[in-house]
Amino acid sequence: MLTIYFDGQCLLCSKEMWALKKRDELNLIELIDLHDEKTMALPAHQDIEQDYAMDMLHGRIDGKLVYGLDVTYYAWSLVGKQHLVGFLRLPIVRPVADKAYLFFAKHRHSISGLFGKQEECDSGTCRKN
Repeated sequence: MLTIYFDGQCLLCSKEMWALKKRDELNLIELIDLHDEKTMALPAHQDIEQDYAMDMLHGRIDGKLVYGLDVTYYAWSLVGKQHLVGFLRLPIVRPVADKAYLFFAKHRHSISGLFGKQEECDSGTCRKN
């Protein structure tokens, strides 16, 4: 089981999470929107530092916290699509991919604006499309 903590107000982030969940036929992935205060207040999620999680994707697999592109790799692996992202974890690519991911994470709202309509997120959480 993998729990992913994501920014539900980021259009691209939400679209990736829903695309992932759509392929999760065995229901191995739980998605937690960091903006869902009620869910984030539950004991199971209280060790997640929301500010840090907003800076970098967080996940929990088998009780262990994982971050950034490692979460992405584990998630797509669980749905049998590791070939889409596996190259990002290759030793020669990993450092560059991790830096590119951190740049994306920092600027995700601006970047998302280039690919979709902001009104899709006006309710506080981006819609499934």
